[in-house]
Amino acid sequence: MKHFTFFMLFGFLSFMVKAQETVLELSMQPDYSQEVYLDFNSGQAQNFDVNAWDIAFYRMDSFDFGERVNDGLEIEVYEMSTDPNDWNAVNPADIDEHTPQYYNADTLWNLGAFDQGGDPDDQFSFGWADYNPSNHHLEGNTIFILAYPDGNYKQLFLKEFFGGYTFKYADWNEDSNNWENEQEVTISNEEGEGQLFNFYSLTNNEVVEGYPTLDNWDLVFQKYVTDLEVMMYPVQGALQNPNVVVAVNTNANAEEADLDFSEDINTVGYDWKEFDGSSYIVDPDTYYFLKREDGTVYRFHFLSFEGAETGNFSLEYEDVTQQMDMENFDKNNAFSIYPNPTTDRNINLLYEDNRGEKGLVEIYNLMGKKIISVQLNPNGFSNHSLNLENLSAGTYLVKFRSGKFQTTKKLILK
Repeated sequence: MKHFTFFMLFGFLSFMVKAQETVLELSMQPDYSQEVYLDFNSGQAQNFDVNAWDIAFYRMDSFDFGERVNDGLEIEVYEMSTDPNDWNAVNPADIDEHTPQYYNADTLWNLGAFDQGGDPDDQFSFGWADYNPSNHHLEGNTIFILAYPDGNYKQLFLKEFFGGYTFKYADWNEDSNNWENEQEVTISNEEGEGQLFNFYSLTNNEVVEGYPTLDNWDLVFQKYVTDLEVMMYPVQGALQNPNVVVAVNTNANAEEADLDFSEDINTVGYDWKEFDGSSYIVDPDTYYFLKREDGTVYRFHFLSFEGAETGNFSLEYEDVTQQMDMENFDKNNAFSIYPNPTTDRNINLLYEDNRGEKGLVEIYNLMGKKIISVQLNPNGFSNHSLNLENLSAGTYLVKFRSGKFQTTKKLILK
């Protein structure tokens, strides 16, 4: 069942051409009730109701997984137990200040709130699941409670991952003090062909269809949670397609050598606007350069943002591919980590350098604190060993930079 509203270049998405640049008038609607998927190639956007889905399942790889909660609904995710036998025993009344609350990562799509649960002392534990070496399945070990802003609760158990996801969930009945309406669902990665995620509504008990495929959007404007150092906080901003890279520069005519492209999905982020106490101010002199896999480069900058009253905002963009003379690079082979996950705390940083540029590796915990910084010298192909025996078990973010190229990968220590 589709839950979205589509706007072409008329209505809520209008445009006018000024020289070589195109101005787009977009809207997330009042109270940011819709997400906006923007495709620069076609100059079109698709709007989807925020309340259409509750959880999303990463479906791009049979050997990689990720489960995100809908930040737009302000759902809080709590780990209640790492014993599946406690399914009928957990109670929302047991949520307190010491109960672990988990958040989606805002730098990687495939590191969601549910990936951070589980037993860190178990060498076969992958967040919410344990690896079964006999059948190569991930088998669930963690019971979560989802707390909704309206005071309702849902219980969720991710049962299994093997080329798709099997999960069960139930609703909390406050009157009877019990869980009810239990549902069990299996969603294969074969569903939602071409999409980054398969979306599911726990409210309507259904897979949500109609979201654009990866080759039909570059940016999605939505609410997401970020680390402001003092606290985790929901913001409105833009997250990028995993198949594009983005650079930021104050020079509209920046050349390729001046651009630091990043795979971090929050490179555009939320801070292109600032609230002055009465209205939002946008910096039109900050330019973003978005490069697609086919080498096409779009330059854009924001013009306005009206806030929650209307959800309206505008930006101006232009195809600058011919002006840039961009070099191609293989973002998938420049840097990798092995083994990952690791149990003995010894990893290898594999770095392929073709330009004689140094590489910088930084390791952060999930709260954004930098723990380790290592410089890699240019040497064609190099293998740098790194001992992480001082780090505790868990998930970390590894950021790599070399010249204009940046990437972020998740590292799991057992």
